Amino acid sequence: MPTGQHTPTIQAAQRRNSDQFAEIKPSRGHVAMLTFSMLVSLSFSLGGLVASDISPSALTAIRFAIALALLFAIMRVLAVPIGPALHGFPRFAIVGGLMAVYFITMFEALAITTPVATSAVFTLTPLMAAGFGLVLVQQKSGSWTLSALVIGAFGALWVIFRADISAFIALDIGRGELIFLVGALAHASVPALLRKLGRGELPLQSTFATILGALILTTLYAAPALIKTDFMAVRPLVWLVILYLAIFTTAASFFLLQFANRHLPASKVMAYTYLVPSWVVLWEFLLHGTTQPTILMVGVFATLAALLMLLRGAESERK
Repeated sequence: MPTGQHTPTIQAAQRRNSDQFAEIKPSRGHVAMLTFSMLVSLSFSLGGLVASDISPSALTAIRFAIALALLFAIMRVLAVPIGPALHGFPRFAIVGGLMAVYFITMFEALAITTPVATSAVFTLTPLMAAGFGLVLVQQKSGSWTLSALVIGAFGALWVIFRADISAFIALDIGRGELIFLVGALAHASVPALLRKLGRGELPLQSTFATILGALILTTLYAAPALIKTDFMAVRPLVWLVILYLAIFTTAASFFLLQFANRHLPASKVMAYTYLVPSWVVLWEFLLHGTTQPTILMVGVFATLAALLMLLRGAESERK
């Protein structure tokens, strides 16, 4: 095929892919993000079990490598062309770098703070995402959505400050929470960036390019830690956690996020992170028998109320 005819053919296929996804019901985007919140929440509890066993950067590089190999195999089986993913790599490498920042800071934070606290910081991302959506792609949020985001942010802060009003007034935030706040900011920018940078690629294609970018950048950053790590001495539990992170909270969650992002605005995509503290409280109880103080649960209930408000408002506000 002549070179001049190749690019229009790819562009036409990408437009058809985009049209096909435009026909999918928004409800499937909600289901995708519900699954996303459950998978991501378990990573906080599992990550807390091995955060001190292996360098966060080395762990992140390994999980990206496994996730990329898995996605490559899936794309080959499903006959999904890799060309568009490689063609769009420079754009998606930006997103991949931001996701790498998120994952590295999460494990750095888990080494010095609790899974519940880090998950609470994560639930600030919808409010951040609304800001990025406005600045990057001019997505405006109505008064109902903004009210829900503020309530959810209050609930998250209530958990972050452990229901200590004096700590809130004094802004006594732990070092772990501050570290992960950087990662949360990086993660919150992703939905708006995906809309801005996407050119009609299939979710599998954009996910592959994103993880490839994340792998390259993380490997460069993690090179010293990878060289120093004695992988033969690593506990089996660490490898099990890495496999979970690679399959479910890297490959699967990236796909779910990009799938849902095609049908929901940035603030509503990230709104499902309000479920994360509730999931983490459940996982911590199931895995360790850990219960949270009743007063701390006020924040969890506030984040749940915020999610319900956003879902109710989804029908009345334009995307």
